[in-house]
Amino acid sequence: MPDTIIALATPLGHSGIGVIRLSGTDSLRTVRALVSDETFTPLARVATLRKIVEPVSGEPTDEAVITYFKAPNSFTGEDVVEISCHGSPIVLRQVIDLALSNGARLAGPGEFSLRAVANGRIDLAEAEAIRDLINAQTLAAAKQSVRQMQGEVSHLLQPLKDELLGAIVVLESALEFVEDDLPKAQSDKLVSTLQNIRTSVLRLASTFKAGRLIRDGIRVALVGLPNVGKSSLFNALLESDRAIVTEIAGTTRDQLHERFTIDNIPISLIDTAGLRDTIDVIESIGVERSRRAMADADLVLVVLDSSEQFTPEDIAICTSVNAIHHLLVLNKIDKTNSQEEVIRNINDVLRSQNGHDPKAVVAVSAKTGEGLQRLMKAIVEPFSSDSLSADGFLIADARHHDLLVRTAAGINDSINHLSEGFSEEIVLIGLHNGLRFLGEITGETTTEDMLTRIFSTFCIGK
Repeated sequence: MPDTIIALATPLGHSGIGVIRLSGTDSLRTVRALVSDETFTPLARVATLRKIVEPVSGEPTDEAVITYFKAPNSFTGEDVVEISCHGSPIVLRQVIDLALSNGARLAGPGEFSLRAVANGRIDLAEAEAIRDLINAQTLAAAKQSVRQMQGEVSHLLQPLKDELLGAIVVLESALEFVEDDLPKAQSDKLVSTLQNIRTSVLRLASTFKAGRLIRDGIRVALVGLPNVGKSSLFNALLESDRAIVTEIAGTTRDQLHERFTIDNIPISLIDTAGLRDTIDVIESIGVERSRRAMADADLVLVVLDSSEQFTPEDIAICTSVNAIHHLLVLNKIDKTNSQEEVIRNINDVLRSQNGHDPKAVVAVSAKTGEGLQRLMKAIVEPFSSDSLSADGFLIADARHHDLLVRTAAGINDSINHLSEGFSEEIVLIGLHNGLRFLGEITGETTTEDMLTRIFSTFCIGK
C-alpha cells in the first residue's frame, strides 16, 4: 500500500495563500491529527474552514481551508487533501512538520504526477505536459503544453498504434501457416500500409524543430572586441539597464544571462567579455568563457564598432565564427554618415580576406534604438518555419522526437525486409520495436529507470 506523501504545492516565499497537498490512504487520518478532531470528515470537493492545532500546547497554528478529494476522483487517484494556509513560510513549515510527525513523508520531485500515471489518471505524455506548462516561457509554449496535457499526443498516436498492431496481427497469423508464403497482393497491401504509418510518424516528428523552438528558445551570444557596445546592445534588446556600461575597455568580465521573447520565441541572451589578449587573470577567464559561449550558442552576434576602422582583430573574430550560425551587427551607426557604405566596407574587407563571402549584416544603434527591430527579426528568421504559425500540434519534447524517429526506422526496416522476401519473424522485429517505442511516449512500455529520470525533472509538489 503506497504511503502518504506531503509537499508544498505553491512556491516558497511570503504570499497570501500557501497550499499544502497530501496524497495517500492516510491523508484524511493525518489531517484529523492536524485539526485535533478524530471525527473530522469533510465532504468531498467542499472547502471547509478549520483551525490547525499544535498538539502539545493546544494553541492554533493557523486557520486553513481544507478540501478533500476522495479516491479515485482525485488528481493522483488516491485520497488527496489540500490545505490552504496563510502564506507564511514559518506557518507552512510548521504544518508540514506536524503532518510528518503523524506518519506522512515528504514527496519527491513529481511524485504526485507519478502516482497519477501509475493509477491511470493521466498518461506519461500528459504528465510531462504538466511540467512543461509550469515551465512555459511564452503563451505559445503554454498553449502547446495545455494541448498535450489534454491528451493530444495520445489521440494522435492511438490510430498509428492500432494500424501498426493490425499489421503485426496479419504477420503473426501468417506464422501459423509456415508452409505458405504471404500472398503477393497481401504483402503489397501490407507494405503500403506500413509506408503510410511511417509517413505519419515522420510528419509528426518533423514538427520537433518548431516545437523545441517554442519551448526552449534560442541561445544567442553577443561577442566582439571590448568597447564595441555589446553591453549597450544587451541592455537595448532587454529594454533594461542590466549590464554595466562604461567607457573603460574590459568592463564586462563574466557572462550575463537574461531571457526575453521575440515573436513568441524565448531568447536566452548572453553578454560576454570582450575578446582580446590580456594579462589580467580575471579578464582572461572571462575571455575563455566567451569562447565557450560562442561554441554553445545557437546564434552568435558578432558586434563591430561601425564608427571605427575595422581592425585585424575584428576580422579575426569574424573569421573564427565562419562555421557557426552568426550575424554581424554593426553598432554605433548613429556616429556614421552612411549605413550602406559601412556595410559595403565590412563586406569588401571580408571578401579580401582569403575570399570569404560577405556575411549577413545588420546595422544598429544601441544608443538610439535604430535598427533594433531589424536585428530582432534577423535573430529569429533563420529558426522560423511555417510550423510556428500553424494551428497543428507540435512535438516539443526531445524524448518524444527520438522515439518517433526510432519508430519510423523500425518500420522502415520491416518494409525493406518484407519487400526483400524475408520471413515474417524478421519482418516483425521492427514492427514490435516500433509499437514499443510509441508505447514509451505515453508510458505504456516505459521502464522504471526511465520514469525515475523523467520525474526527477519535475518540481516537488506536482
